[in-house]
Amino acid sequence: MKVLIVLDDIDERDHLEYLAGGVGWFGNGSRVIVTTRNRQLIENNDAIYEVKTLPDDEAMQLFSQHAFKKKVPDECFEKFSLEVVNKANGLPLALKVWGSLLHKKGVDKWKKIVDQIKKKSNLEIVEKLKISYDGLEPEEQKIFLDIACFFRGENKEEVMQIFESNESEAEYILDVLIDKSLVFISVYDDIEMHDLIEDMGKYIVKMQTNSGRIMNVKGFKDVMMGNMETKAVEAIWFTYSEKLCFSIFPKDAMKNMQSLRILGIFPKDVSNRMPDSNCQDGTIEYLSNELRWFAWIDYPWKLLPENFNPTMLVHLDLRCSSLHYLWNETKQLPSLRRLNLSCSKSLKRTPDFKGMPNLKYLNLKQCTSLKEVHPSLKDCKELKQLNLSYCTNLERFPYVNVEFLNLERCSSLEKFPEILGIRELPLSLNGMENLVSLPSSICKSLDVSNCSKLESLPEEIGDLENLEELDASYTLISRPPSSIIRLNKLRSLDFQKRKSEDRVYFVFPLVNQGLLSLEDLDLSYCNIRDGGLPEDIGSLSSLKMLHLRVNSFEYLPRSISQLGALEYLDLSNCKRLTQLPEDIGCLSSLTKLKLNGNNFEHLPQSISKLGALEYLNLSDCKRLTKLPEYIGCASSLKELYLKEIILRS
Repeated sequence: MKVLIVLDDIDERDHLEYLAGGVGWFGNGSRVIVTTRNRQLIENNDAIYEVKTLPDDEAMQLFSQHAFKKKVPDECFEKFSLEVVNKANGLPLALKVWGSLLHKKGVDKWKKIVDQIKKKSNLEIVEKLKISYDGLEPEEQKIFLDIACFFRGENKEEVMQIFESNESEAEYILDVLIDKSLVFISVYDDIEMHDLIEDMGKYIVKMQTNSGRIMNVKGFKDVMMGNMETKAVEAIWFTYSEKLCFSIFPKDAMKNMQSLRILGIFPKDVSNRMPDSNCQDGTIEYLSNELRWFAWIDYPWKLLPENFNPTMLVHLDLRCSSLHYLWNETKQLPSLRRLNLSCSKSLKRTPDFKGMPNLKYLNLKQCTSLKEVHPSLKDCKELKQLNLSYCTNLERFPYVNVEFLNLERCSSLEKFPEILGIRELPLSLNGMENLVSLPSSICKSLDVSNCSKLESLPEEIGDLENLEELDASYTLISRPPSSIIRLNKLRSLDFQKRKSEDRVYFVFPLVNQGLLSLEDLDLSYCNIRDGGLPEDIGSLSSLKMLHLRVNSFEYLPRSISQLGALEYLDLSNCKRLTQLPEDIGCLSSLTKLKLNGNNFEHLPQSISKLGALEYLNLSDCKRLTKLPEYIGCASSLKELYLKEIILRS
């Protein structure tokens, strides 16, 4: 007999085998549909349909059916309904429970209930979701609760490093949590979960009397003042909004926390820290050497304890700290992957990096007192990202081999060593006012704008075959190297200046059928004279936007009319330009043409053949006395500007 069998919410293999154990049990054409939170129950040959959360419109329909018994909410409840649906984030169970809870309630009740929903999840939903948690092994439960309480949205690799299990076992447990739909991995390789799953995890911790996790200021103070057992504490993680005096860190209480793996202290506002003379002059006396994840935003002391040797530390985040330096000696931190000291404006020197062989991410952004980076950074062979932006007093840093480097607004840096590796990610050097030279090895996107003393690009720049964007605006560069034409993936190129320098003339090299992908070229205010534009500019076959305003040429290369892809051309305020090429009408894709502020006496008749032209600006062309005879034939023309022009019939 051909049958259809639906088995809902199966979580044990024994149940599945008992109810639908073999293919031979049923006739040809039969179908068995199984819903489960456990992917491990599914055989390799089974067809799998992964149920997604509901899209917004369907979520609103489901909620409305339970709250109003119809597909759309009543008008006076529409705002509240949107808030509830957003909180449910597409989870049908939440939409049903909350919809039923709000059914036949008045506006005042709705307001109170919705406020409660936004602050904390409904207990009924949490209890139903807890079924998945109850089916986990103890070590799986521990890792799930850590993720729910501390590590949602964090990088998968770093989180895996902190768990006590060996790495392969931690990976296995993560796979179990994914298979049971408790967590998922985002496209950015971060560990994520549904809002309500996170709420369920935090609810479980709250209900446990000995979870070893301190999640609020009150619990933290109870531990510090001896009102709670300290030896079992594995994690302290809280955000404080009131003034918090950090002298409540007694050495004995801290020393007893021999199992403390995770420490996270976060102010809602960094101005909330109470000034404390003990903080300014000394340091905290003791921190657990078992720490794997240490985040303390606005750390209030000048240094870390000398006896702090966290050899298993993976993540150290001390943003906005009062640190002058970390330690007086080299520490062995073989597990450290990420070090964030950004906005530590009193930081005078970086640590010796020799003991951090696996460091991947170093953030020193806005460490405004920092003058140099320790030379040992060159030994960090795993380093991928280095952020030194807004280190306004930085004078030097060592050779590095990285994928991402940000030196934006490092205004005291005049030169830096050769850098390798950053050929796939952006390099920002914006605002380095004293920079006079560049290394020859760069990246996919290069921003040297506002480097006001930079006079040249390296000749080897043409070797950067993956470079797509180059912004050299507001620099002193006047002669790009001839190798630049080999950048056949380059899409955007900007050399614009703030004003034309009479003594410096810009010269762009011959194109020689290069720059095949260039779409946007900006040479505004470059003081280009005749010969400064390449005669073969028409071979830029992909060029869509050409900015040439405020230049000094008297004529344009004739080949400019061959730019078949050109859509935008700005020739405004080129005072010496008195005529355009007669065949400019060949620019078949041109939609916007800016000629305002020039000294044309006449325009070529072929302008009327610009069939795609929608915008033409001739304002302030005071010598122009008449328009081309057939300008009205420009069938797409929508905007024509003629301010300060006197036309004669």
